[in-house]
Amino acid sequence: MAATETITGQPTVSVIIPARNEDACLGTCLESLVTQSGTAFEIIVVDDHSTDRTREIAASFAAVNADKVRVIEAGPLPEGWTGKNNAVSTGARTARGAWLLFTDADTVHLSGSLARAMAEALGNGADMLSYSPEQIAVSFWEMATLPVIFAELARQYPPKKVSDPASPIAAANGQYILIRREVYDAIGGHAAIAGEILEDVALARAVKASGRKIRFRYGADVVRTRMYRNFRQLREGWTKNLALLFPNPGWLAVKTVLLWAMPWVALAMESFHGARRAWWGMVFVCGVLYVTTRLRRANFDFPMEFLGALFGMPVFAYLLLRSKQAHAQGKVGWKGRIYGSADHSMNPMPDHSTPTTAAGRLS
Repeated sequence: MAATETITGQPTVSVIIPARNEDACLGTCLESLVTQSGTAFEIIVVDDHSTDRTREIAASFAAVNADKVRVIEAGPLPEGWTGKNNAVSTGARTARGAWLLFTDADTVHLSGSLARAMAEALGNGADMLSYSPEQIAVSFWEMATLPVIFAELARQYPPKKVSDPASPIAAANGQYILIRREVYDAIGGHAAIAGEILEDVALARAVKASGRKIRFRYGADVVRTRMYRNFRQLREGWTKNLALLFPNPGWLAVKTVLLWAMPWVALAMESFHGARRAWWGMVFVCGVLYVTTRLRRANFDFPMEFLGALFGMPVFAYLLLRSKQAHAQGKVGWKGRIYGSADHSMNPMPDHSTPTTAAGRLS
């Protein structure tokens, strides 16, 4: 099927955007999507009980692009579901496309990228296509920390192995998942992983376990994102995810700190060994370069990799341990909801800092 074809006059792709308090970025995301060309599509914005201008922004795009954009409500959060899984599942139930694109409100889609993604999925016989977006980093802590995290993610989930049907490794990035509707339904959709906070990896594992093909790669030519806009958001987001992404977060934290500390130990030794100062200085330089080189696979430029080597590695270790502790205590927070952790599934628990609304429990 060509990327421009429709099924019985319906859209080829249904773009589903879960949105909870996303007024800072939703407009830019929708601007990049409504102008896509080369394939028939619809956009479904699922308002997940937002308390800011999210719904107003989505409605303004729907008013101007009534043939392309719809805005729906996520509905009450069922027991045992995460908020995002409930929102995307609600969107999928109303979708009419032969393919579903799950994407986040903080993404920006390059011109023509939707048609190119369809062509890539079809050309490679993929039932699921996922891109890891180009990460936009602005603040110091974004620039220092993201290279370390994404280098370790690339090490844990090598895209070539994820895309290899013979490899058991499965992964996806929830900011861009394009999947055949019939495959999505066959594996049970997000209802089958309702309690998983790491829903992207869980969905990829279900697809691969069913014998279908995944294609996964870095997608700077398709989509970009700025995930977190301050250190508080960055800390909360990675605390939610890291202990689930890495099987031994405690050991990885120790290893990361040891790697980071080695050149600094050499620098300290230089101060106390006058006759060997040049030698210890060389050890320091080589150590920093080695650590920086380890971050090359993260797809950032050298200055950011250098920042990661100097400052980001201990922050990554801190986030790993914080995530491990939060999950061990069964209290993981995200966007005003608190989830209890059990066997890596997230069971909603009351969040006493956020009032309950009539539209649905904020849990």
